[in-house]
Amino acid sequence: MKDLNPAQQEAVCHTEGPLLILAGAGSGKTRVLTYRIAKLLLNGVNSRNILAVTFTNKAAQEMRERVSALIGPQAESIWLATFHATCVRILRQDGAAIGLDKNFVIYDSSDQLTVVKQVMRELNLSENNFNPRAVLATISNAKNELVGPKEYEKQAADFWAEVVRKVYPLYQQRLWQNSAVDFDDLIMLTIRLFREYPAVLSKYQDRFKYIMIDEYQDTNHAQYVLVHLLASKERNLCVVGDDDQSIYSFRSADIRNILDFEKDYPEVKIVKLEQNYRSTKNILKAANEVIRNNYSRKSKTLWTENEEGMLVTVLKAADEREEAWLVSSALESLIGKEGRKFSDFALLYRTNAQSRVFEEVF
Repeated sequence: MKDLNPAQQEAVCHTEGPLLILAGAGSGKTRVLTYRIAKLLLNGVNSRNILAVTFTNKAAQEMRERVSALIGPQAESIWLATFHATCVRILRQDGAAIGLDKNFVIYDSSDQLTVVKQVMRELNLSENNFNPRAVLATISNAKNELVGPKEYEKQAADFWAEVVRKVYPLYQQRLWQNSAVDFDDLIMLTIRLFREYPAVLSKYQDRFKYIMIDEYQDTNHAQYVLVHLLASKERNLCVVGDDDQSIYSFRSADIRNILDFEKDYPEVKIVKLEQNYRSTKNILKAANEVIRNNYSRKSKTLWTENEEGMLVTVLKAADEREEAWLVSSALESLIGKEGRKFSDFALLYRTNAQSRVFEEVF
């Protein structure tokens, strides 16, 4: 605990009741989650009663390794996984109650697209007129909102929705016939299982007495419902996230989940992790000035004990080619004046398409 700052210690030591950890970028949230798990175990909590959910398998593995380094083999029995991996385990154990084959297969994006195209051919829907990937994305968004084929049909209100309305039930039918599910089904079916069979839900509520969710700002509606079903009994729910880092709305992430957490849990304790260990003072000053203009955000100001660092420079360009030229000139100037190499620099861009003009200029 001695290597944690005061805010981190506060988050680690609050083990009972709902907890919202607002973790700014580079503020050590993974360390906090790791130490919090260790703290629960030191308090006598059975490792089987802890559920920790991350967004990637890599993050789950990293957290497990860190917990193991702190407490040893006991970490192996902690249920530490992604949302999808968690639901797979639940459905394999109890999914038969809703008619799901125990040995169901999980279709990846390629498999899903194949099924959508097959259904579209059966319905005489031309791929030239209706993009199969767009159809699949619409179905995925519907599932993330817990809208099944019948509900979607009732809501269909425009030409595109009428097309998807025809594909969705047949797509779902093909999956079921093949004892298959897609990734969105994993969460949707688990929620259905819990709602239709309260005894099954109660079993997992009794097991998961302490629940921790990472990257909560990136959760969608279905994940939100799943979390609150599991946590509604004990209410020992710790969510970690940063509304300022919410960038996945195009994947159905709903920032209201973190912004409205206090409405769901009025007794919540809020801890802000504002000390940054990654950046310089000048970078944080610029970042704070930009993000403070966001509306509907949780107030927080990142700070650091790191050095001032170089000033942030903003280059204004008329078009992408001038932008690339300005960057190239700036790098060549630094290389000439300071004896640096091109390998000393990194160039970041939002999309791969943006790299082409830089490659041409360089």
